[in-house]
Amino acid sequence: MTPNEPRLIALALVTVGALMALSALTSRLTGRLGVPLLLVFLAVGMFAGEDGLGIHFADFGLAFQAGTLALVLILFDGGLNTAVRDVRAGLRPAAVLATLGVVITAAVVSLAAWLLGAAPLHAALLGAIVSSTDAAAVFSVLRGSGIQLRKRVGITLELESGLNDPMAVLLTVVTTRLLTSGEPASAWLALEIVGELVIGAALGWLVGWAGRQLLVRARLAAGGLYPVLTLALAMMAYGLPTLLHGSGFLAVYVAAVVVGNARELPYRAGLLRVHDAAAWVAQVGMFLVLGLLVTPHRLLDVAPLGLALGLVLAFVARPAAVALSVAPFRYTIKELAYVAWVGLRGAVPIILATYPVMAGAPGAIDTFHLVFFIVVVNAIIPGSTIRFVTDRLGLRSAEPPPPAAVLEVTSTQQLAGRILAFHVDKASAASGVAIKELPFPPETTVMLIVRAGAMVAPRGDVTLQPGDHLYIVTTATDEPLVRLIFGQQEEM
Repeated sequence: MTPNEPRLIALALVTVGALMALSALTSRLTGRLGVPLLLVFLAVGMFAGEDGLGIHFADFGLAFQAGTLALVLILFDGGLNTAVRDVRAGLRPAAVLATLGVVITAAVVSLAAWLLGAAPLHAALLGAIVSSTDAAAVFSVLRGSGIQLRKRVGITLELESGLNDPMAVLLTVVTTRLLTSGEPASAWLALEIVGELVIGAALGWLVGWAGRQLLVRARLAAGGLYPVLTLALAMMAYGLPTLLHGSGFLAVYVAAVVVGNARELPYRAGLLRVHDAAAWVAQVGMFLVLGLLVTPHRLLDVAPLGLALGLVLAFVARPAAVALSVAPFRYTIKELAYVAWVGLRGAVPIILATYPVMAGAPGAIDTFHLVFFIVVVNAIIPGSTIRFVTDRLGLRSAEPPPPAAVLEVTSTQQLAGRILAFHVDKASAASGVAIKELPFPPETTVMLIVRAGAMVAPRGDVTLQPGDHLYIVTTATDEPLVRLIFGQQEEM
């Protein structure tokens, strides 16, 4: 270690810390200005780059590796929060949109780029790179913005973003090979795509099932070790299928869905909080790195073509892909329009655009900046209009709002009993009824009531009101009766 090494590390930590803090603080402006979060993080990275504060960063390989790790954490967090019943409702249309829809999007964008003057292979590469939606952007908008979207529409968009990476990756790899070596596409490409999906889904389920058994049966020494175990599962869920030529991103999402739907998951609320925080750290760090990679003055050179292709992507390619892929599944016109509009691009296309650069493809740097510009256009149109379009099309969900608090009992031992959360609405049998009048079994009681941002002690004479969030401790035997009284359980 050189004498200056501690100072260099300190300087790097101060710089990274300042950039991440600036990203977090400026994110408050997004709600007021209607600007998607990814734009804020990218803008901070660009501000710190060589045309701004002067930080020079041009390691595309490191950016690709960091982006891959970040997407693993983001997809795992998304899967943990996805209910199996929702997956069943949206899996088929999402799968078609993630395969056929990606091909249609790539074809339309490629054709537009060629008509606008791009060379045929460069146009094909560009279409392949921007063909898939981005899990980070979709999860951020649909879950982080507080929009209560109809389940079927929301889960279709989320599943699509988790399923469509394999197709986009394969299309990008094939077109990059054609550019660098002239190697034609293999006739086995279709089987290769199916193989990646099957291997990814199978190994993802296997890792998720094994991880669920470990989490339920393990008696770890401290509660903080449970997130360590789930993070290890996320990494293995990506690594194992990738080594066997499967889709690691799909496997991560599947594994997380399997783990997250375990009936008795220790430290559930704590695990969800840790992974939510990890996903946000990954998202901020990933977009900062990608912003640093960009040379802002080069964006001006590609602005006319980037703007044109960004508009083609939003108004032609995405609607065509949705119309041909999802229409047969009996979605309403408004739902189809919404799915077509919310085809958000983000980190995935930018990360894919680093692959041709690393492979030494001709014109790859210009392609990278063009893709970056298209992503920015897509973040503004349609990204900044999501709330308006949701309300305009009347697609907000009628389901109760998420609970205002999370209540959890932590223990290093498995405890008998469960804590359930319920929302009291006007139609509930419990609405307007005093707690002492409810037909609770002997082993069941109300622990806490959250009402209008305040905690209410659950005395027997307290009357439940519409809008109340209840936390109830009960047993497995009594749980069916409790559900009969209060209806559908809330996710904690």
